[in-house]
Amino acid sequence: MRIDKMLANLGYGSRKEVKQLLKSGAVKVDGVVLKDAKQHVDPENQTVTLNGEVIEYKEFIYLMMNKPPGVLSATEDNVGETVIDLLEIEDQVYEPFPVGRLDKDTEGLLLITNDGQLTHQLLSPKKHVPKTYFAVIDGEVTEEDIKAFAAGVTLDDGYLTKPGELKIMKSGIRSDIELTITEGKFHQVKRMFQAVGKRVVYLQRLSMGPLQLDETLELGEYRELSDEEVELLKNYQVK
Repeated sequence: MRIDKMLANLGYGSRKEVKQLLKSGAVKVDGVVLKDAKQHVDPENQTVTLNGEVIEYKEFIYLMMNKPPGVLSATEDNVGETVIDLLEIEDQVYEPFPVGRLDKDTEGLLLITNDGQLTHQLLSPKKHVPKTYFAVIDGEVTEEDIKAFAAGVTLDDGYLTKPGELKIMKSGIRSDIELTITEGKFHQVKRMFQAVGKRVVYLQRLSMGPLQLDETLELGEYRELSDEEVELLKNYQVK
């Protein structure tokens, strides 16, 4: 990769600004000053420094966020705050995007990456990647609802959902449930409960495929995935 492209990709300035950096002698490769913007470097096997600081280069970034309510699962919006707005500048320069969408008022696990191939793999309807949600329901959730969800319910637009696995944690005037589904229609969890005459008052995503929400993350916080978590996602096969 050309040194000017690498530095620009990492947010060290425009190509023009990066050329000025190089001319100043601030950049070294394996300890040798590099001034030629067209020079190719191998960031995997060579040590690149800027003013003595080692520059870490990676092609892809994988982040897990505990999405807060009121924030949009989008890369940009003219009105509201997006999950990308919550990222540090050094992470934004990779131009990542959310994998799938969580409704504005929904909390929980959101994967953010710039790896298009992995995103396609996780979102493809053919893959049936399960997603598990915790929800508080206005109304008593019953065994009948479990059976209805297991058979698939008909949404307000006539669409018959794929079977969902509903577990009742607490049943009463307000019920606590966990629901695992393998598709991601618009407002799907809310509309599935609507189909059985009930209303979701709180919704949180707990997992996506093999990836579980890190419970140490506060709302709005995020961290990079470990190498093991990335491998789990890449090699995940639905049983």
